[in-house]
Amino acid sequence: MSGHGTPIPMTSRRASPLKGEAHVPGDKSISHRSLILGAMAVGETRISGLLEGEDVLDTAKAMQAFGAEVTNHGGGEWSVFGVGVGGFAEPENVIDCGNSGTGVRLIMGAMATSPITVTFTGDASLNKRPMARVTDPLALFGTQSVGREGGRLPMTIVGAAEPVPVRYEVPVPSAQVKSAVLLAGLNAPGKTVVIEREATRDHSERMLAGFGAEITTEDTDEGRVITLTGQPELQPQVIAVPRDPSSAAFPVCAALVTPGSDVLVPGIGLNPTRAGLFYTLQDMGADLTFENPREEGGEPVADLRAKYSPDMTGIDVPPERAASMIDEYPVLSVVASFATGTTMMAGVKELRVKESDRIDAMARGLRANGVTVEEGADWWSVEGCGPDGVKGGATCGSFLDHRIAMSFMVMGMGAQAPVSVDDGGPIATSFPIFERLMGDLGAHISRDNT
Repeated sequence: MSGHGTPIPMTSRRASPLKGEAHVPGDKSISHRSLILGAMAVGETRISGLLEGEDVLDTAKAMQAFGAEVTNHGGGEWSVFGVGVGGFAEPENVIDCGNSGTGVRLIMGAMATSPITVTFTGDASLNKRPMARVTDPLALFGTQSVGREGGRLPMTIVGAAEPVPVRYEVPVPSAQVKSAVLLAGLNAPGKTVVIEREATRDHSERMLAGFGAEITTEDTDEGRVITLTGQPELQPQVIAVPRDPSSAAFPVCAALVTPGSDVLVPGIGLNPTRAGLFYTLQDMGADLTFENPREEGGEPVADLRAKYSPDMTGIDVPPERAASMIDEYPVLSVVASFATGTTMMAGVKELRVKESDRIDAMARGLRANGVTVEEGADWWSVEGCGPDGVKGGATCGSFLDHRIAMSFMVMGMGAQAPVSVDDGGPIATSFPIFERLMGDLGAHISRDNT
């Protein structure tokens, strides 16, 4: 069931050609960071285009609980009056981060070097996810944490009263872990250093620099070395949030597998650490083009045009691309089902510890709809059925995972028979306008209990 209410079964049926413009919501990663860094600045930060999904709204509530003044002015326009680095107040109540792994891990980092005690919880899905990957490096600053067995939520964190700077090599590619350490380093004296063997999305580094932090990035034999000088006074900013490439993936991929489709998705952030899916689709032969490339708010942006692509072929996705598209593998596996040949996805063990075990969840649903899937601990492959060869007809588990639910809704648009999910409720965590937006393009998605 959904972590926020009664399950909402949904069914997607073969669609008419998808036509028109898909104005997807603001980038979730940048939205979280805008609120958190706005709360750590001194003065008023103005944010436009904020994603108003449940995950981000939970982060906004958390920043209010820490003492920042957060105001929704309507239409995606928000303001945050920050309390400064080290200025967080101790919340009166438990901080509920809902479904958001990004939210809880970044907030843990932001409060870890302040002398306050905070208890975190989430929905049934988030409370199963590993937190030790964040609490272990935060302990190096002097933070203490007590959680459930396996380092799971609910968890209480006691911030370091006298934090020390840290030098930390991230053991697995994770922008969440890197960002948590950098945010903790803001209130530690001296220089905090994070080393990445594989580069991950760099929104935190870009935004920290934008807020006035002293931060440098250098590619060395060790990997990417990020150095942050602690205890700055962050300056409030005016932030225009670009549209989310992870949300854009769904109308783009739906157009590729739905006959006759031609969809424009304007204003999508194409940060190189986030755009791996789109290059992969082009490698498969998708009719996907970037129009009007430009820069907005320090981030590369373009309009994406996706057309029905019956001649796509399976490929071996380069493992080094995984960090730039980790959230998009579920919907890529759906596209691979409509291609010819095998698509191999390796270096993706991180998918096992997302909102669900995404490899297992997608493999189960794909097989139920007539697609051949093989999998291992760190890889999976999908045997394509051709442009009109996906049978469909099954009900798939969403496992409280928004991306699993939306991926199977995309499958239903091109499959021979309708495809259902047992609970589409989690979609609201990241893409609250998904049903309306896809319906406006011509998709046929129904709620089965209404």
